[in-house]
Amino acid sequence: MEFISIQEALNKKKGKVSLRGWVYRERGSNEFKFIVLRDHSNIIQCVIKKEKVSGKEWNDASKLLIESSIEIEGELKEDKRAPTGYEIQVSKLKVINFAEEFPIHKDQSPELLLDYRHLWIRSRKLNSVMKIRSNVLQAFRDFFLNKGYYEFPPPILQPLQTEGGATLFEVKYYNKDKTYLAQTWQLYAEATIFSLEKIFCISPCFRAEKSKTSRHLSEFLMAEMEAAWIEFDELLKLAEECVFFLIQEVLKKNKNELKILERDAKKLENIKLPFYKITYRGALKILKEKENLEIEFGKDLRTIEEDLLMKHFDRPLIVTNYPKEIMAFYKPIDPNDKETCLCFDMLAPDGYGEIIGGSQRDLDIEEMKKKLKKDGENVKNYEWYFDTRKYGSVPHGGFGLGIERIIAWTCGLDNIKDATGFPRTMLRYKP
Repeated sequence: MEFISIQEALNKKKGKVSLRGWVYRERGSNEFKFIVLRDHSNIIQCVIKKEKVSGKEWNDASKLLIESSIEIEGELKEDKRAPTGYEIQVSKLKVINFAEEFPIHKDQSPELLLDYRHLWIRSRKLNSVMKIRSNVLQAFRDFFLNKGYYEFPPPILQPLQTEGGATLFEVKYYNKDKTYLAQTWQLYAEATIFSLEKIFCISPCFRAEKSKTSRHLSEFLMAEMEAAWIEFDELLKLAEECVFFLIQEVLKKNKNELKILERDAKKLENIKLPFYKITYRGALKILKEKENLEIEFGKDLRTIEEDLLMKHFDRPLIVTNYPKEIMAFYKPIDPNDKETCLCFDMLAPDGYGEIIGGSQRDLDIEEMKKKLKKDGENVKNYEWYFDTRKYGSVPHGGFGLGIERIIAWTCGLDNIKDATGFPRTMLRYKP
């Protein structure tokens, strides 16, 4: 018989089926062997009776340990006592590989699970997260492709900083000057929108931040967009529509995964458009009046301030107009508030912090040069970037969405490390 997935078998509900996968759970006696089989799609209980299989098959079944790989054939029947409501009475068994004793048991420490990530990625938890991750990536692509955007991958090796020189990963580049791993695609995206006008990418980014928090990774996926002719209000609207679309796609396609993760889906279902919007000044006011926390104007909002702020919002919050002094050189001054920039962060509820950062882009070359000099940068390195302002410059803007950040929030994860397959942090670069 042709092999089908476990989920296809569950959908079939009865009849003969042939399945293959790995032993997820096993127990037995002298007459019966109970196997919970897993594959990429789901799990199902299989019953092997000594009297129903050959002597070799029974002998093999008695030696099966967790993660042994097997092929089975049998009769599928409904059984409400089984983990997924169905059971297979096995008539044929073929062992592909007898597993050794699995090194991961119940109640292991998070660090040990990271040491064994190459094995722990088989867990139902990470299987569910990776499925949601895949869906989010596809949904981001669908959202922008349906709006007429082009996918444009950026270079990973870049000659200069974009988000801060202190967080760069330096790379030796043949016998030439040093280069760096990309912090963002942005400068290259700004050059490209004068050709394609509306572009997006999903690409690895690297930040050498000396942070050990549950929200930071040294390598992560950034989903970014950039568009010509877009104004600030349009950019905010696009960002909230994008995040709303991603959440709706997860709710539509990943109900089972959310259930496995024990994520309260109602919190996601209650998210509506439009999202809340306040200025940085408004955020300081809320923190002072409701949290008795006075923040001096000009200081960035740290994790603790973001968490306190989001106690007062049950869906994503867009904070605009951060102080110019602490923003990157390409973020323009707001003509209506010259101490601030036309920029924004989107914060997720329930303590998940920033998931998007974006801005209108500065068109004033001299203003950008002034900021770069203040930051200790060599202005000559940015001449190619300034060329984009000299030949037919137009208003434009964009944002970057942290894929692991939005997945951690969507899945209700305790740590962003579980939002990616093999996390890279300040203290971990293997397996």
